[in-house]
Amino acid sequence: MLKANKRIWYKQPAKEWNEALPVGNGRLGGMIFGGIHQERVQLNEDSVWYGGPRDRNNPDALAHLPQIRKLLADGRLKEAEDLAALTFTGTPETQRHYEPLGDLLINIEHKETATSNYSRELDLDNAVTKVQYTIGDVTFNRETFTSYPDQVMVIRFTASELNSISFRTLLDRGNARNYDELGPISDNSLIMRGETGGKGGIVFRSAIKATAENGSVKTLGNHLIVENADAVTLILSAATSYRYEDPEQQCLKTIEKASAKTYQELLQNHIEDYQKLFNRVTLNLGDDNGENSDLATDQRLELVKEGKEDLSLISTYFQFGRYLLISSSRANSLPATLQGIWNEKMLPPWDSKFTININAQMNYWPAEICNLSECHEALFKHIEKIKKNGKNTAKSMYGCRGFTAHHNTDIWGDTAPQDIYMPATIWPMGAAWLCLHLWEHFEFTRNEEFLENSYDTLKEAALFFVDFLVENEDGLLITTPSVSPENTYILPNGEKGTLCEGPSMDSQIIFALFTSCIEASEILEVDQAFRHQLLELREKLPKPKIGKHGQIQEWLEDYDEEEPGHRHISHLFALYPGKQISPSTTPNLVKAAKVTLERRLQSGGGHTGWSRAWIINMWARLEEGELAYQHILELLKSSTLPNLFDNHPPFQIDGNFGGTAGIAELLVQSHTGKLHLLPALPNEWTTGKVSGLKARGGFEVDLSWDKGELKEAVIHSLEGEKCVVLLNNQRTEFETTAGHTYPIVFNKE
Repeated sequence: MLKANKRIWYKQPAKEWNEALPVGNGRLGGMIFGGIHQERVQLNEDSVWYGGPRDRNNPDALAHLPQIRKLLADGRLKEAEDLAALTFTGTPETQRHYEPLGDLLINIEHKETATSNYSRELDLDNAVTKVQYTIGDVTFNRETFTSYPDQVMVIRFTASELNSISFRTLLDRGNARNYDELGPISDNSLIMRGETGGKGGIVFRSAIKATAENGSVKTLGNHLIVENADAVTLILSAATSYRYEDPEQQCLKTIEKASAKTYQELLQNHIEDYQKLFNRVTLNLGDDNGENSDLATDQRLELVKEGKEDLSLISTYFQFGRYLLISSSRANSLPATLQGIWNEKMLPPWDSKFTININAQMNYWPAEICNLSECHEALFKHIEKIKKNGKNTAKSMYGCRGFTAHHNTDIWGDTAPQDIYMPATIWPMGAAWLCLHLWEHFEFTRNEEFLENSYDTLKEAALFFVDFLVENEDGLLITTPSVSPENTYILPNGEKGTLCEGPSMDSQIIFALFTSCIEASEILEVDQAFRHQLLELREKLPKPKIGKHGQIQEWLEDYDEEEPGHRHISHLFALYPGKQISPSTTPNLVKAAKVTLERRLQSGGGHTGWSRAWIINMWARLEEGELAYQHILELLKSSTLPNLFDNHPPFQIDGNFGGTAGIAELLVQSHTGKLHLLPALPNEWTTGKVSGLKARGGFEVDLSWDKGELKEAVIHSLEGEKCVVLLNNQRTEFETTAGHTYPIVFNKE
């Protein structure tokens, strides 16, 4: 049997989507329900989106920018917001939305109905879902995986007795029915043909082929029928016009190539590819064989909700997050959306786009520290698409060089504002925040070729702010108009506003962006004049300020917020994922950051899964392990669905990724340029070990601890950088050679 922390399993089929188990290869995804008489595999292909690209930039924006800025400077908020709602929102107001590919429905014939010994599991070690049950004297098995090397979904049916497998299957698109054709293309294959709506809609194809051992396969109408087989392998592919000129030809070619291999060959290819990524990191919190380890996952989750401790479930949750990133973001895929790649609705919550005022970024928080750098590549490619469109948005809306994006983007890299929603829409910081992921990838890998290739993108993102920033009467360079996502402030006279000048988060993001550009130009020895310009501008940015409650101010002025428990905690960007606030360098700001978090939480903050995950990372950076651990428990209790998906509500995947990153951040931190071991170890994690976590500077870290004290630490130097290691108040530093391993020894006091 699999180790408890590498297995998610249940004693019954999924009754609804939030109980189904996800599989994916970055591009092609499925939700496995595990039905006995009818199996439903809900399908997604990452490029099935409604409609084509458009220019939505508001043609009246630039002409009205000076007037909006003046209205804000004069304190005439209502007038500024009314004018901005007309001139600074997209035309039309919404970007494109993601759609499901459809459903694979399999009606399975059983001679009897009484079922025993049912189990449904996701094997995190091999990225395979398994369903097993017994009817009469026959035990039936079903295995499903989605292969990255072969780019297909594979479903394998076996049984303990010969001639026991009979079923009929078809592809469908649920209530929408918006596909053009479904029918056979041979006696053992079906194809679904369709096109999404909207101007320039995406053409999609999905095909399925059945290979039976003994028995028979035929098609009748739009069904594929298998009768009395010993074993059956179904191979499913999908392709769209987003990537291929002829998606149907691509679909069939992919299936034929895959079906030339045996099931075992396909399985082995898949496992070898997946494990190259997954096996890099192990985590054991000392409870892998605890009293709950034999219970089904939904039972264990219920016990945690009742207040029981289950450290092994936390390490499962951590590895599930890594599994989800591998499954939803690979080099040839689009980035993970708000739902990864798993979405069943034709019009999903928030369109299942890329929300870039935190959510898409949070999806990639575990990429570097959790040793999945390659999974970051899909985001980097998408940033280049955003860059192209964002230059047009910067010029046409703001009269600025460089590029910008607002709080959402879509498959086409749309950069115009989304929605007419004043608390979020007019916020030109999305591209800047995304570009910090380029710098973070360099910091962890120290890959100068990557930095050289990324430098122009970092520079163009910074160049927008060189032109966009406005000097106020205090001599500070501020953004205007903007918002503090997605909060509302209250003026002393009681008036409420969202549009504003210089919200704290903006200055913090720009500080981080300018700093990354400055450091990149030094490393690459280029662009000295631009570097000096950024150094001068950075000095004039507003610094994080402490307000009347002892908190970090959210706005340039010390306003109260309408929602003290708001889910966004934007003004603590400088703490995490930024680096401006740190216990070792800014103790006063650290104290104020704690007040900020406490005030948010006292008023009901952390009520969405992703917000709770952000809070975990913030407490980790504040080196408050106990508080971080309490919020890990709250994430499981309040914001985790039966299949361990994160619950906003509804399902959003960002909380899974943020939670995984937060668990790693408790064990290793490196944002200050030093490698800090066990910076925020919770008391409850008395014994444990972790291997393969990454640190900035090109280091890989293996740790074990006992009774809360470090027992062993080994640093693997990948790039030969100098290493400074901290543990509690002790410090050691040493030169390294690439490819060498360094055991760390601290004197026992």
